[in-house]
Amino acid sequence: MDIQDQIENLRKKIQSYQALRDDLGDLAEQKIAALEHELLTLLESQRTPNDGNTLTNLTGTLTFLFTDIEGSTQLWEQHPEAMKTALARHDAILRQSIEIHHGHIFKTVGDAFYAVFVNTSDALVAALAAQQEIYAEHWGETIIRVRMGLHTGTVEMRDGDYFGPPLNRVARLMSAGHGGQVLLSTAAAELVRTCLPADTDLRDMGERRLKDLTRPEHIYQLLAPGLPFDFPPLKTLDTFQTNLPAQVTSFIGREKEILAIKALLTKNRLTTLTGSGGAGKTRLSLQVAADLLDSFPGGVWFVELAPLSGGGVVPQAVMSALGIRDEGNRPPLEILEDYLQARTSLLILDNCEHVIAAAASMAASLLQTCAGLRILASGRETLGIAGEVAYYVPSLSFPDPRKLTGIESLRESEAARLFVERARAALPTFTLTDENVRAVAQICSRLDGIPLALELAAARVKVLKVEQIAERLDDRFHLLTGGSRTALPRQQTLRALIDWSYDLLSEPERTLLMRLSVFSSGWTLEAAEAVCSVQYSVFSSQSQSTEYCLLNTEILDLLMQLVNKSLVIMDTNEASEARYHLLETVRRYAYEKLTETGQGMSLRDRHLDYFLGLAERAEPELVKAPSVDWIPRLEIELDNIHAALSWSLTSQNPELGLRLVNALLWFWDEGGYTRDGYEWLTQLLNHKTVQPQTRAKALGVMGVILAFGDFGINVCPILEESLTIYRALGDQAGIAHALLYEGIFVFREQDVKQGVDLVLESLAIYRTLNHKLGIVLALDYLGRIIYEHDYPQAHAYLAEALEICYEIDYPSGTTRTLANLGHLAVRHGDYPAARIWLEKALTRQRKFGKGRYAIHTLAYLGELANREGNYDQAQGYYKECLALLDQTGGLSTMAGWILVKVGHMTISQGNLTNTRDFFEQSMQHFTKTNEKIGIVFTVEGLASLALLQERPQQAVRLVAWADMIRETVINNPRPPAEQADMDRELAKVCAQLGDAAFTAAQSAGRRMSMDEAIAYALKQDV
Repeated sequence: MDIQDQIENLRKKIQSYQALRDDLGDLAEQKIAALEHELLTLLESQRTPNDGNTLTNLTGTLTFLFTDIEGSTQLWEQHPEAMKTALARHDAILRQSIEIHHGHIFKTVGDAFYAVFVNTSDALVAALAAQQEIYAEHWGETIIRVRMGLHTGTVEMRDGDYFGPPLNRVARLMSAGHGGQVLLSTAAAELVRTCLPADTDLRDMGERRLKDLTRPEHIYQLLAPGLPFDFPPLKTLDTFQTNLPAQVTSFIGREKEILAIKALLTKNRLTTLTGSGGAGKTRLSLQVAADLLDSFPGGVWFVELAPLSGGGVVPQAVMSALGIRDEGNRPPLEILEDYLQARTSLLILDNCEHVIAAAASMAASLLQTCAGLRILASGRETLGIAGEVAYYVPSLSFPDPRKLTGIESLRESEAARLFVERARAALPTFTLTDENVRAVAQICSRLDGIPLALELAAARVKVLKVEQIAERLDDRFHLLTGGSRTALPRQQTLRALIDWSYDLLSEPERTLLMRLSVFSSGWTLEAAEAVCSVQYSVFSSQSQSTEYCLLNTEILDLLMQLVNKSLVIMDTNEASEARYHLLETVRRYAYEKLTETGQGMSLRDRHLDYFLGLAERAEPELVKAPSVDWIPRLEIELDNIHAALSWSLTSQNPELGLRLVNALLWFWDEGGYTRDGYEWLTQLLNHKTVQPQTRAKALGVMGVILAFGDFGINVCPILEESLTIYRALGDQAGIAHALLYEGIFVFREQDVKQGVDLVLESLAIYRTLNHKLGIVLALDYLGRIIYEHDYPQAHAYLAEALEICYEIDYPSGTTRTLANLGHLAVRHGDYPAARIWLEKALTRQRKFGKGRYAIHTLAYLGELANREGNYDQAQGYYKECLALLDQTGGLSTMAGWILVKVGHMTISQGNLTNTRDFFEQSMQHFTKTNEKIGIVFTVEGLASLALLQERPQQAVRLVAWADMIRETVINNPRPPAEQADMDRELAKVCAQLGDAAFTAAQSAGRRMSMDEAIAYALKQDV
């Protein structure tokens, strides 16, 4: 068997024993250690000396040297100026020693150095040289002493950094030492034992338990001339007074939380970790405690309260954890106080919620009598005693499946890292791939980053692909079972985890929790009071019905109780009104409970009624000054609005659903949610059993959405039906509305003159009714659609619209009209006036955040900059336009116009590198939405490009086709200035081709269909 086969065989054996850890225990660990040592020795024999230049790309088995300065914080506090000089010298010594001996420093954090070596002997010599020079240095008042750790292991590289268990082991090895001490792991020691530098030796420090690491480490200390031989005991778990359990799995993430909790424990004597079930409070407590072992010489003690059946035995549980014997008739609390009074100790009280009164009473007494005591408690709620500081433990950070860019996008997600590691523990062959990365992200997101839920899901990779796990999460309470047999019963299934919290609630708290499950993505206090304060039947296990009537005035107090018990989460955003939400897993559990009572339908009805009322309250305000606030407020409630609309379909109540969609017309339009509105209307309008007024209005709303959207649908039949109903009802405002938007659509898609006539008819009705908003809309659109042909009249229409906008306080209309006045000025060459109008509009529109009107203004500014020859500025405006379109879900028609304008601009610049690409992209957008004038404009751009690239016949045919479409289809002649430019260019081409060829090309162009013209325009080989 050759060397590579031996290496592969050893790796497979190691994987096999890793899979048997749970069954074989210590025997598996011993086998793994022996096999790893054999593998390391074999790999070391295959190495060649390295000059250090390629280390930045190395993976596989390497040796790591980690260092840091002991007591550096205190030195900085006492000698801040001197430390600057001392640290610079320290850095120079380490850097020189590492690099001379073929090492590579891949990271520095504060005064810590992380270096990697190919050869373990080089790492040892580098550490020795650095320590000897540090000890020989004259430091003055800031004596620098550095602790060092060496370990060899197999790692991988991601984003220029190393990852893998060896990094954790060398970090903990270094942390166990003291300043001036060099510690080696067994793996590193075995590789250098036969080639130690002269006069050096290794001292056997025995097998020690290191923080966070499952397998103990046999540690060796480097003995060498010029370095101390004797140090205080190693800072390993064996050295300290503690009962902290050894952890059998790695700890992932939580760096911020650990730092925050340590800071709280430094300043406060009682810190309580709260959070939802399964959030990892216990594991986080143990991690913090392990990090603080050397800060509490009196001991760090872990007390698990979950198994206790009652609060009366809490002190006895603490005594047992500390190893204190009972003294007969002497009260346990008194014994504890005597024991802890003279000690500096940390007590971890874990899972206090079911014995909270007893735990709080004991903690208060101990803190009062034991000055050196610190307590770190955990539970679903705080203890509620004086001096307590609460810290909420959030779920792990999880990725947004909608924003994935590949495997690398999961690297920063704590939830994804945990899932992948636990999945590999369950199935060593599990690999994160481009194919399953989205499913992993969905699992992490839908499980809210809850560690226990993720671990239960990861265990299922033994029998299911991750895609199947993601698909089955709707039934998560049956899927996520089978936790560790040694775990507490409530940690073995997801349902049992939440049962534990639910069973501790009072009946009114349970009732409110169930009712809150009808909300999607949160709620306000107002919403909770409106939806949840109703009489409600709760069925007991004996199938007896008990009536609960939550009063409106009770909701706040009960909501606060649920927040305190970590079942409801209060959002910490900067919104003016507090919002609350349930983790999705808790919400599904609570909704199951609600459904069991038979009251889910009535609560969903109330939820629909509330959001219909909210929308109808917002409707008149959306066109007034407060609309700046209403759009973001409705955006926050979008998931609830979707849930309400969905329920209107499920409950066969399309009347309420259509009323809700109708009320949100200006939200769909100005918020950039036209496709959302269109999709709901499509479903709801299939139901004919609605009031005629509601249906007519819904058809009108659909008309508005289709008139401006990118749906490629003929809006005329829809608005004609709306118009027919309104005429039958005698609703003049409805008639005017239908005429207005039919006119806008006809103008864009079919016939300019007919479109103008329809809008003028609408305006006349609005004037008769003195309908100010309708008048503004009609005037604004008239100004926009006749601007090319009647500048004075267009300006008059827009000026009147602006005056009425100010009169009725219509902010979005004001900014839209300002932008249209600016565009009118651009098209007619009044550039100074145009810039004033457009910049004023843009300043106002930026207050609205997202919306299509800011996009239009930016596009007009881009056109202005282009006409002024400021191409870089124009490019900037167009680029911002496209970015905003992407943010708002994109209006394909608008994107087409921007791209075609950029194409024309590159022709003006004479920079044709990407011109065809711009025209091809704009053509895709315009053909998708059947924007005929856009298609014509793109074909004309491609004709100009053909002229510049010496394809005159193609140019003539394309211009002739565009002329034919303008004359016979869209009734939209080319503006005079553009026509004059076109005539000059065509005269040159005619002289070049000759009259006969020129006329033939024109005739051929006019005979082309639209599809033929588009295909011909995009050809380059004609």
